[in-house]
Amino acid sequence: MKKYLEILLRSPLFRGIAPEELEQLIPCLGGGARCYPAGATILLAGTPTGQMGLVLSGRVQVVREEFSGHRALLAELEPGELFAETFACAPALPGGLPVTVLAAQDCEVLLLDLQRVVRSCPNGCPFHSRLVSNLLGVLAGKNLALNRRMVHLSRRSTREKLLSYLSEQAAMAGGMEFTIPFGRQELADYLCVERSAMSAVLSRLRAEGVLETQRNRFKLLRLPEEEL
Repeated sequence: MKKYLEILLRSPLFRGIAPEELEQLIPCLGGGARCYPAGATILLAGTPTGQMGLVLSGRVQVVREEFSGHRALLAELEPGELFAETFACAPALPGGLPVTVLAAQDCEVLLLDLQRVVRSCPNGCPFHSRLVSNLLGVLAGKNLALNRRMVHLSRRSTREKLLSYLSEQAAMAGGMEFTIPFGRQELADYLCVERSAMSAVLSRLRAEGVLETQRNRFKLLRLPEEEL
């Protein structure tokens, strides 16, 4: 675990916790690192909740699979980011975990027992209350991110959804050039649109001089404000 100490300390879950405190805290939380090959299932929809995870290396995807077989990408996470913490806080969810967590690449994750996180530490760790406070901050941040996504999904057309998302990314980057964390299929899943329809919209936007793009790198040349 020591080789991932820098990543752990960067995580908002462990903000304000010293390295020597963290070495005591991880075993106290029942934490254990596990390796998964690309495509492997880390947490499966329908199984009991109770575990939350932190990405140590590689990338992880959180997806919702519909009965029809359609898959919606809810999040793609990099080292230092958490997953399933919201669901782990509600262990009595009917039907179990509502999402599946997959390894997008070969990865290593730290799985934690949520009940050990939120309950008083039997060892009297002075930094445990700080951990709970950090978790509340993480949950608030995830709620805000969900609200931002709902803004995009509330747009009526694929074009409007795409421009809403790209405008947000430009604002977050502080400039008109930025890189998004998704490939084409992943972006289509995130926006809940068909990839072919989204690709057609991107082609039209390039032809109209609205944007330039190369893979996941975008440059907005102008914003058609009437559509945002």
